[in-house]
Amino acid sequence: MGIPESIIPLCAALILGCSKNDGLNDIQYKVTQRGGTERAFSGQYWDEKSDGDYVCVCCANPLFSSDTKYESGTGWPSYWQPIADGAVTLHSDRKLFRTRTEVRCGQCDAHLGHVFDDGPQPSGKRYCMNSAALSLIKR
Repeated sequence: MGIPESIIPLCAALILGCSKNDGLNDIQYKVTQRGGTERAFSGQYWDEKSDGDYVCVCCANPLFSSDTKYESGTGWPSYWQPIADGAVTLHSDRKLFRTRTEVRCGQCDAHLGHVFDDGPQPSGKRYCMNSAALSLIKR
């Protein structure tokens, strides 16, 4: 049994590392390695409805399940909890003259987005992610 074609780019990123020269496009590099943010309503997954798991575009670490994805109205894919403990790490972000909580991949430390305390129950959290940092493995 071979590797499914849909995850070959993920496997390449895992083997090669996460850099612009190793297969990331410009926006993926800007977001994951430079802490950038894609424009609202511009990313691939902000309105995605398919069942599956969202993994890190750099290392294929499972991050979020479509079961916890919801429509936040922000233009970025939003989830109310990570797929598992340790899937993501949280860090203080003092850019833009305010303090926010940055979300990074728990495996490779790629920047994913930010988490806010205005999400739905049961967690009350809104993990607001950049599509450019994610890849969807459909079920």
